[in-house]
Amino acid sequence: MLRAATPERLSAFSDAVFAVLITVLVLDLRPPELPTYKALLLLWPTWLSYAVSYVFIAIVWANHHHLMRYATTATPRLMWFNFAHLFSVSLLPLSTAWMAVSELAPQPVSFYAAIFFLVNATYIFLIWELVDRRPVHDVPPKVRRIMRVRSIATLCLFGAAAVVALKYPLVGLGICVCCLVVYLKPEAPGAETRISRSPSR
Repeated sequence: MLRAATPERLSAFSDAVFAVLITVLVLDLRPPELPTYKALLLLWPTWLSYAVSYVFIAIVWANHHHLMRYATTATPRLMWFNFAHLFSVSLLPLSTAWMAVSELAPQPVSFYAAIFFLVNATYIFLIWELVDRRPVHDVPPKVRRIMRVRSIATLCLFGAAAVVALKYPLVGLGICVCCLVVYLKPEAPGAETRISRSPSR
């Protein structure tokens, strides 16, 4: 008989997906044809694309892991929002490979920024489901407001990056990197509150 889903199992499944995505990302790396440092340096668009994507996945995982601490039950809506979030992150290896092969061409970089936009949008759905449903004493209004403002502001910036990249790809990529810095610390300022979970059955 299948056991009911719990937040812990949902989080463990998500962790496994993130691990697979990092593995797929690494498998796309190819060594240069010539055995020289110059040949290696010529592949800088590939290394830059990989580095940004690796850090991006790490930051998304850290924020997802932090957000799942607010879950008390694995509701159907939470599971589908989580699957939508994982789906958007799963597109990252494809967009990374296209951007690297094109050597940071405008449209691939724009598509890459659009994936960032999609990941952030699905993350907002998780915030609505997990944080906005918590009691006020668990998540103060100030913390809720900070999380909302941060996520919506970066969502707009990712959208802007997708448009800007069509003409200035490096600027668009730079905007994405700047947005990632905002999420280096998953916990919003003032969120040092005790998060309790109901015991699993």
